Formats: sequence, C-alpha cells, structure tokens
Amino acid sequence: MSKIDIVRKEMMLAMKSGDKERKEALSMLLSALKAEFIDKREDLTEEEENAVVMKEIKQLRETLESLPADRVEMRRQTEARLEVYKEFAPKQMDEAEIRAIVRGVFEQMNITQPTAKDKGMIMKNLMPLVKGKADGALVNKIVGEFIV
Repeated sequence: MSKIDIVRKEMMLAMKSGDKERKEALSMLLSALKAEFIDKREDLTEEEENAVVMKEIKQLRETLESLPADRVEMRRQTEARLEVYKEFAPKQMDEAEIRAIVRGVFEQMNITQPTAKDKGMIMKNLMPLVKGKADGALVNKIVGEFIV
C-alpha cells in the first residue's frame, strides 16, 4: 500500500472522528505526495514518498524557526502538523548508527586519519548510504568530528 493510500485512509478516519486539524494536516501532506506523483507521471517508490515527507517536515521546521514567539496560535498549528507528518516519516538513524556507517566508509576508502581534503569524497560515498534515513546536517557534523 502506497503512502498516498495510507494518508488518504488516515484522512478519512480523521474526518469521521471530527479531528479537523489532523484532517487538514493530512490533506496538505496528501497534496504534496500527489503533486510529486503527477510530476513523475508514474507511481512513486518508497524512497521518493519518504523524500516528500521529509521535505515537508523540513519546511515545517524552517517555518517554526522563522515564526515570531508572539504568534502562539500559528506556532501551535505548525507543531501539530509537524507531529502528524512525523507519523509518516521513515525511522531516522541515531548518532551511534551514523558513526558506525561513517567508520565503515573510512574502512572502505582506506582512510585512517581523515583530513578536510578527504571530506568531499567521504560525503560522496556516505550520503547514498544514509539518504532519507538521517538528517544531512547531523551527518555533516559527525563527519566533521572525525576530521583532524
């Protein structure tokens, strides 16, 4: 079952239960998924669906950061929508899992003491392994900790 079908089903349940806020959040997520489906003109893969969800989550986080503190109601709505979207996001890797993958990439590339010069090649080999499963900023930070 595709994420579009799952989100549509959850939206119907929210409508039946009278949860207007959840229904609106799911409706927006469904629109984003459908737009990507229309752009591609074929069914989305699970990775593509997850990428859409993660993009929407990232946009909501950026909105939260830019909202003034006195916009309490808007912040609350954005946070509620973010919580709904998180239900459909893929499980994210924690720091320990990312560190293990980084070490594996170092071994694969035969790097014992990574330098700033190596960072580009490290990221090139690492990102396909963690794409959609880990926050890029966190991955970059962890790789930076290894560089001497």
